[in-house]
Amino acid sequence: MPTHRPRFPGPLVAGICALALACALVPQSDAGTATLNLAVSASVAANCTIQTGALAFGAYDPIVANATTALNATGTVTIACTKGSAPKITLDRGQHNSGASRFMQITTVGLTDKLQYQLYQAPNATPGTACVFPGSKVWGPTAAQTFTPTKPTSRAAATYNICGTVLASQDARVGAYADTVVATVNF
Repeated sequence: MPTHRPRFPGPLVAGICALALACALVPQSDAGTATLNLAVSASVAANCTIQTGALAFGAYDPIVANATTALNATGTVTIACTKGSAPKITLDRGQHNSGASRFMQITTVGLTDKLQYQLYQAPNATPGTACVFPGSKVWGPTAAQTFTPTKPTSRAAATYNICGTVLASQDARVGAYADTVVATVNF
């Protein structure tokens, strides 16, 4: 008796094999999922930088021009502070002060002559406000003499004028005079 073999069509067998192989190569999906929040944080500290622009009075003439009129000039202090900080700027009394009075000293070796001067705050705390002479509020190291600028609304630098006056009618010797004042920003 002849053996009877079931007959499978060739293309059908090839299709089944291809499907089985494709299913074997597909990655299996996860059986479950879990989630959790990741906490992310940072803090911003108050910080400031400070720069100064020299206050150069120029020539003082005790005989004519400044015999009765003070010599005025403007310097600058520039700060850049963290937005929302509360900066306050002080100026010390300088190297040649005597009590609350500021003095420039002659730079000639062996001489001690001095020229009295004072530093004042501009009329308001807005950056760039022009000086008004004579100044009315001394800019110094005490709480009452501290300059409080407007609170910064960005980290951009802001420049404030320092108003300087050399008093009139001083009996000054010929020569160059100088002083160094330390500017400090507290924040």
